[in-house]
Amino acid sequence: MAAAGSSEEPALEAGALAAARERSDRFLSGLELVKQGAEARVFRGRFLGRAAVVKHRFPKGYRHPALEARLGRRRTVQEARALLRCRRVGISAPVVFFVDYASNCLYMEEIEDSVTVRDYIESTMEAENTPQSLLGLAQTIGQVLARMHDEDLIHGDLTTSNMLLTRPLDPPPRIVLIDFGLSFVSALPEDKGVDLYVLEKAFLSTHPNTETLFEAFLKSYAAASKKSQPVLKKLDEVRLRGRKRSMVG
Repeated sequence: MAAAGSSEEPALEAGALAAARERSDRFLSGLELVKQGAEARVFRGRFLGRAAVVKHRFPKGYRHPALEARLGRRRTVQEARALLRCRRVGISAPVVFFVDYASNCLYMEEIEDSVTVRDYIESTMEAENTPQSLLGLAQTIGQVLARMHDEDLIHGDLTTSNMLLTRPLDPPPRIVLIDFGLSFVSALPEDKGVDLYVLEKAFLSTHPNTETLFEAFLKSYAAASKKSQPVLKKLDEVRLRGRKRSMVG
């Protein structure tokens, strides 16, 4: 009898998992799709009466189902833990409402009445044609990312599109970090330097003629971080490697 019972358990578990995924699919079908990426879809709607964003890591047909399930769950858990870690140390990030392990969905607070830092910088530069009034914003970003790195949290995809400003936009600005899908924990200065290098490349390519802003950001980061010296040294090394790759082609 024991052998028969044990053989039924995987089938029961698979059936429960399939039912949970079906329920999740039905719920998502009633939400607004706002973003379709290579790894996930992002929906907007209501969850338990609150404005919410749902990030769904959908299965990829080119991966083995067992591997796909492990990867999806691991990345969903990593993102949820990163958001919780940020909020625990006073860094603004969306509240995690619910983590659905069956369908790899992350239910988060929607940051209402906000604008991306990217859009804010672009609109300011169009209106003023000078980055001078954005120096305070750059300094605040430096302080926020210094605190994040001092907690050994690596974002993995730092861009100005993954930072939100909440209204009112009066100084000091409130920065909310989002999209921790590639985040991980590391104390290595190399990983933190690469994180800053990704931001620098994205920043300068997205926002031309704002070199002084990134310089202000780095000065603020250096002043606010207790571990900045080895990180900035690694940033210089990563820059050099990047230039060498560009020269080689």
